[in-house]
Amino acid sequence: MRLAVLLSGRGSNFQAIHEAIQRGELAAGIVCVISNRPGAPGIARARDYDYAAHILDHKAFPSRAAHEEEVLRVLEEARPDFICLAGYMRLLGAPFIERWRNRILNIHPSLLPSFPGVDAQAQAVAHGVKVSGCTVHFVDEQLDAGPILVQRAVPVHEDDTAETLAARILVQEHEAYVEALRKLAGPWRIDGRRVIFD
Repeated sequence: MRLAVLLSGRGSNFQAIHEAIQRGELAAGIVCVISNRPGAPGIARARDYDYAAHILDHKAFPSRAAHEEEVLRVLEEARPDFICLAGYMRLLGAPFIERWRNRILNIHPSLLPSFPGVDAQAQAVAHGVKVSGCTVHFVDEQLDAGPILVQRAVPVHEDDTAETLAARILVQEHEAYVEALRKLAGPWRIDGRRVIFD
């Protein structure tokens, strides 16, 4: 399985995928890592691991479309089977999504469809829910709304803050992302909005 990783920050989920590959727990290779932020710690880490690392600063392009065209060009050359968004803080345009339909994965720190968008952990604490978690899903044109691959539940404690809940969810994110990729190595299909693993 050939993987491309898009990240904007520290890339902790990228790190988790890399480590799973190194341990032999995930039969995959990372063929490129792309960041839209020059100072992202994740891109420095990718270079340390000798991955093909690309900085495509979105601020250097005249438009979102122009930036995405360059990202697509790099991806076409790398020929990944799946694109893993690992803290990539850019919404993808419809042409990008259509080109890689059901091959772009994202992870979100809530049990979708609850609490999409930013500050999901703070939303969970504010709403007083007793269970939150994380969701690995395919990316479609709607925000955090694509077909769900894997979910992991995390209890919300009475004394939780957004930060303490986020830290516990992050542990599960790392495992869930690898689990989703392992499942995609086998037979699967889309039935409506559902992902069926045969």
